[in-house]
Amino acid sequence: MLRVGLTGSIAVGKSFVAAVFEELGCNLLDADVTAREVVLPGTAGLIAIIDRFGEEVIQKDGTLDRQRLASLVFGSEVLRKDLNSILHPRIIERQDAILSEWEQNDPDGISIVDAALMIESGGYKRFDKLVVVHCRPEVQLERLMLRNGLSREEAQQRIDSQMPQEEKQKFADYLIDTSGGFDRARQRTQQVYEQLVELTRKQR
Repeated sequence: MLRVGLTGSIAVGKSFVAAVFEELGCNLLDADVTAREVVLPGTAGLIAIIDRFGEEVIQKDGTLDRQRLASLVFGSEVLRKDLNSILHPRIIERQDAILSEWEQNDPDGISIVDAALMIESGGYKRFDKLVVVHCRPEVQLERLMLRNGLSREEAQQRIDSQMPQEEKQKFADYLIDTSGGFDRARQRTQQVYEQLVELTRKQR
C-alpha cells in the first residue's frame, strides 16, 4: 500500500483535492477527525489534558472545550508545546493503526492522510510521497476573506501566522495548483493520482 501525505496552507483548496482523491478510489483519512477522537471523554488523551491544563478546559457534558483550550495556549510557546506533546504522539499512533488496517484490507491501494500541519510537525516523514496543494497568494487571500467573512487585514494575519506556501512546496513530491479553478485542479489531481497508481504497480 502506498502511504501519501496531503497538505497545504489555509484556503488553498486542500479539502477539494482530498475529495477528488477519495472519488478516484483512494482511502482518505482527515487528521482533524483523528485529533478529535484522541480527546473524546474517557480517553488517555483527555485525561492527560486535564492533568496539564485543569478542569476548566472541560465542558459540562464532559467534552473538551476547544475554544477555552485554544485561548489558553494562544501566545504561549511553552503551553503550545505541552499540548502538542500530549496530542501528536496519540494522533500519529491512531493514524498508523488505521493505515495498518487499510493495508490489510487493501494492500495494493493508495491511502492518503490529509493534515494541515504535516510539514511543521515532521509527520510528513512517515509517508512514501507528499502532495502539497497551493495557489497564488492573491487567490488564497480572496478565498479566505470570502470563506470566513474576514477583512483583508484579518485574513492576511492568519496567512502570515503559517509556514509560507513557497516553503511548503519545497517538501513536495507532487504539487497541485488550484489557482485556475476547480476544473483545472481536478484535472491535475487526476494526473497525480495516475502517477501514484503507477507507483503502486511498481511496488507489487
